[in-house]
Amino acid sequence: MLTILTALAALSACTAARWYLDRTSRRETEYAGGRLRLRAMWNGGAAFGLPIRKAALPAASLAALGMLWTQRRRSPVGVGLSLGGGLSNLLERLRRGSVYDYIQFPKAPGRLKRYVFNLADFAILLGGVCLALRRKKR
Repeated sequence: MLTILTALAALSACTAARWYLDRTSRRETEYAGGRLRLRAMWNGGAAFGLPIRKAALPAASLAALGMLWTQRRRSPVGVGLSLGGGLSNLLERLRRGSVYDYIQFPKAPGRLKRYVFNLADFAILLGGVCLALRRKKR
């Protein structure tokens, strides 16, 4: 139950953030001395430019979410965060054919400064970290 509630909370937060930031007045804004930039863009590809066909992305996402679901006893909150973020991106991809990204770190080191993320990406990352830090229950 905790996994489902966490997933719903993450999905709701991602949807609300996208709705809030999808305004012309908020599309190009910098914060923290230029370290954080809101930069609206539609991303039709996979994470970090992975070579996955656009048509195969929804199926790959569903497979990953299904495998993730099997780990819910190991880290209910971590799996819930990753599920919520993954579902948010999947639903947007099914609805629009691409994902709305809006967070960029222009002063980050190396190639990281080129990438643009969304809140769902951070939920997936945080969920993955929680899952990695949690030892398998016996």
